[in-house]
Amino acid sequence: MREADIGLIRSRACDWREFELATFEKLGWIARDTNLEPAMLNRIFTAHAICALVAIAPALAQTSGTTRMRGTIEKLDGLELSLKAEDGSLAAIHLAESYQVGSVAKASAADIKPGSYIGAGARPQPDGTLLAVQVMIFSEAQRGIGEGHRAWGVLPDATMTNATVADTIASVSGAMMKLTYKDGEKQLLIAPDAVVMALAPAQKADLKPGMAVLVSLSKGADGSLGAARVTYGRDGAALPM
Repeated sequence: MREADIGLIRSRACDWREFELATFEKLGWIARDTNLEPAMLNRIFTAHAICALVAIAPALAQTSGTTRMRGTIEKLDGLELSLKAEDGSLAAIHLAESYQVGSVAKASAADIKPGSYIGAGARPQPDGTLLAVQVMIFSEAQRGIGEGHRAWGVLPDATMTNATVADTIASVSGAMMKLTYKDGEKQLLIAPDAVVMALAPAQKADLKPGMAVLVSLSKGADGSLGAARVTYGRDGAALPM
């Protein structure tokens, strides 16, 4: 498999808004249908493992048979989660033995520096610039995840750009930033009303009744619901779109 193909697999699987917990089963076709050497195969698995730590997703979306749901924790008893959905219904969810917990924390445009790696959901403007709606600040370990510019399915006519900040200029309208990625660059305006957040450490013990969370659901053949990841907003931070 060519290096370009590896990059395409990684970029599609690691878009932070997809919030996809990649599994070895989902990557099984790579091992079956290619002649990848073990070292290269490990690189792909590693990229997906990093994506599993990213806590950013639409409130309710469906991709690859997985549903994302927002709600409030009613009860958590071991691996049994009772979630009150936004429509008021109760969902009984069985958490995987190895389920993961992620969180996002409040941030601001001032926390974004030259060299920062970010994911910016934005609306294109007539002058070719991007007006930020939601910006995620990635950790250094996540640099390169989903790099590039593409459509963002969360909002109509919106785009997602995962890129490195080349420079920033403060203005009366907000912070104007030059974003660079492998195939190009974009100018991004982060207005004062844009939501800026950063990934933050989290653990299972953080989950408490009454906490607003975002859950990645899978539905079994018998209709039961399972989940492998739960994400919450730290210190009152809003959940990602």
